[in-house]
Amino acid sequence: MFKKILIANRGEIACRVIRACREMKIKSVAVYSEADKDALHVRMADEAYFIGAPPSSESYLRWEKIIEVAKRSGAEAIHPGYGFLSENAEFVREVTKQGITFIGPSPEAMEGMGGKISARLIAIKAGVPVVPGTTQPLTGYEDAKKTAAEMGYPVMLKASAGGGGKGMRLVLTEEDLKSSLETAQSEALAGFGDNSMYIEKAVLRPRHIEIQVFADKHGNCVHLGERECSIQRRHQKVVEECPSPINDPELRRKMGECAIKVAQAVDYVGAGTVEFLVSDVTREFYYLEMNTRLQVEHPVTELVTGFDLVREQIRVAWGEKLSFTQEDVKWDIHAIECRVYAEDPESNFMPSPGTITRLRVPQSSGVRDDGGIYEGAEVSIYYDPMISKLAVYGKTREEAIDRLRRALQEYEVGGIKTTLPFFREIVEDEEFISGNLDTGFIPRFNERRKAKELSETETDLVLIAAALGFAKKQQTAVSNNNQNQTAKLSRWAAAGRVGSFTNRNF
Repeated sequence: MFKKILIANRGEIACRVIRACREMKIKSVAVYSEADKDALHVRMADEAYFIGAPPSSESYLRWEKIIEVAKRSGAEAIHPGYGFLSENAEFVREVTKQGITFIGPSPEAMEGMGGKISARLIAIKAGVPVVPGTTQPLTGYEDAKKTAAEMGYPVMLKASAGGGGKGMRLVLTEEDLKSSLETAQSEALAGFGDNSMYIEKAVLRPRHIEIQVFADKHGNCVHLGERECSIQRRHQKVVEECPSPINDPELRRKMGECAIKVAQAVDYVGAGTVEFLVSDVTREFYYLEMNTRLQVEHPVTELVTGFDLVREQIRVAWGEKLSFTQEDVKWDIHAIECRVYAEDPESNFMPSPGTITRLRVPQSSGVRDDGGIYEGAEVSIYYDPMISKLAVYGKTREEAIDRLRRALQEYEVGGIKTTLPFFREIVEDEEFISGNLDTGFIPRFNERRKAKELSETETDLVLIAAALGFAKKQQTAVSNNNQNQTAKLSRWAAAGRVGSFTNRNF
């Protein structure tokens, strides 16, 4: 087995990989930027090396520096985590060229599945259903206009080299097409250096469901079931579940078989995720894309299946066979994960950097927190604001929700805004509790919140109006009573009764 592994990442995923290395008695090497010199992953690793200034373009994306550190430290392998260089084929080629093992798929598999258009072609050839759309990049607005008209609105514009919701726009009418295309292209160019776009028929109110696959170098390929990832903001997942509330074994089997076909079509090795859109009404599913890396939401699959995916990644990269078969994978329990972000939900999820002044993490049976922070740690402005992942499991979905509700109440983070209050409201939402989910859940949830706030405000106004009315009535009654008393005293005075009363010696 490897004696030393470099983790080319930061934050909670770097900490997650370091923990797996410790359990396997493998030395860990961390890299860090100036902004991360006191980060938890730096403190946890056996060795840590400075690689540059805070911007990721000057540190975590500088693969030549990371390879230099790997060679200098004697690391035999590099684990990329997710994000940054995890799907950079050029980086993988150079790592391999230097005699270092990359813990992940081949650069050819990355390139095949990394381009959205090439990936669609591979899926079609493998006999996997895809959303109707283009197989070549759009040449411009006129091409997009013609294609969208033929396809029929609504349509979805997507960056060919994109991911994480960047360069993606839902277009409902032709009037919105030009501005949406320009915005998506600009975003894609800034995020990926490539503004190539393609267009798909939009599936309204779809579920976003993904299948976890795992393959080794000996031809074995297994799927570990689905994850429901429909609760998203800005096309990025915030709550994930395994299995999906649909809980349809036949649908799982069909999607799992298609996911394996996609992986085998590119001779995939390691952990990967094949994503689908699923009609909540017809149960029809369509291939969306493949992520050639470990996913953020992998803990829910680990909790349900009992397999350590990071440990398995390392074993497979070393050349070992998968430690499990398809028959070994069971889905007898339910797990839910919330991505805890340093964001302000009340300000459109704007980042909330700063110092964590207080931290209380829930700890009990059935609760797992994959964090990359500690009390006193600084949440930087330079990187993704996710600070941890809270995951729970139960024998049923209902039990998992009850446990998640309790864990969220116990979770405390001071000094910064987080998405914890937002999740506390979601777990009380009837639509969430019923499992009635799709990618439009959060906009509808926000509408329900506003309606509830408006209703509460109207109720408050009615109560205030009633109180004022009552107070005015009381004031009028008192005033009338005073007038009556004054009139009575006047009559008594005229009759000579007041004087005899007031002059009485007490």
